[in-house]
Amino acid sequence: METRLTAALVIIPARLAATRLPNKVLADICGKPMIVRVMEQAREADIGPVAVACDDVTIAEAVKDHGGQAVLTRKDHVSGSDRIHEAAQSLDPDNRYDVVLNVQGDVPQIEPDAIRAAFSPLQIADVSIGTIMTEITRPEFRDDPSFVKAVTTPNGHGHHRALYFTRATAPTGDGPLYQHIGIYAYRRAALERFVEMPPSPLELREKLEQLRALEAGMRIDISIIDSAPMDVNTPEDLERARAALVT
Repeated sequence: METRLTAALVIIPARLAATRLPNKVLADICGKPMIVRVMEQAREADIGPVAVACDDVTIAEAVKDHGGQAVLTRKDHVSGSDRIHEAAQSLDPDNRYDVVLNVQGDVPQIEPDAIRAAFSPLQIADVSIGTIMTEITRPEFRDDPSFVKAVTTPNGHGHHRALYFTRATAPTGDGPLYQHIGIYAYRRAALERFVEMPPSPLELREKLEQLRALEAGMRIDISIIDSAPMDVNTPEDLERARAALVT
C-alpha cells in the first residue's frame, strides 16, 4: 500500500567533539562552516524546514549567522538519532510532521536528490525508515569494513528492502555490492520507538545502529543513488572537500 507524503522535518545532528578531526562541523570550507554547507544542501532538497540539532552554542551561532535555525540539545547523546529525537520534540511538539529526516553533518556536498531519495521509500505504508545506498565500484572498497554493506532485495516499487547491514563483504557470489549511506527518514512513530529501545546484540557486534531497527522487526527500505557523498572525517578529507568546491 502506498501513501502520499509530501514533507519532512529535516534535522542535521552536529556535535563539537570529533576524535579524528576536532570541531570538524565548524571547519571552513571555502568561506563557510561545514555545517552551513550541509544545511544549504538540505534546503535545496525542498522537502520541509531544516534545522541543526547541536550540542554547543558555537555551532548554533554559526548556523544562525548564516540565516539557519539551530536547537541546542544535550551533550550526552550516544547517536545522531537520539539528538534529532530531542530536537524534533522541541521543533515540532504537535507532531505536524509525520517524518523526521536525519542528514549527517559531515557531508558538505550531499546532493539534494540524495536527500529526497532517502525520503522516497516512505511512500510505502509498511516502511518505517527510508535510507540510501550506492553500488561499490572500486575493488579495494569491497572488503573494507569502513564501507558498510547493505544486503537487500528489490521491493517491487523501485527501491530495495533491507535484509541486513554488515561491515563484512556480503552477499557472496556474483552481483553488485552496495554501500549504505547513513541518511535516514524516520516515520515519527518509528523514531520514538527506536530511541526507546536499548542497543541490540547485532548492533553492538557490528557497531551499526540501524540493526537495532531490523532486529526489532522494523522495515527499512533503501533507494539507490549514483554515488556516495564524500564525508569528512580527517584533515585529508577536509582538503578534498575544499578542493572539490573550488573545481
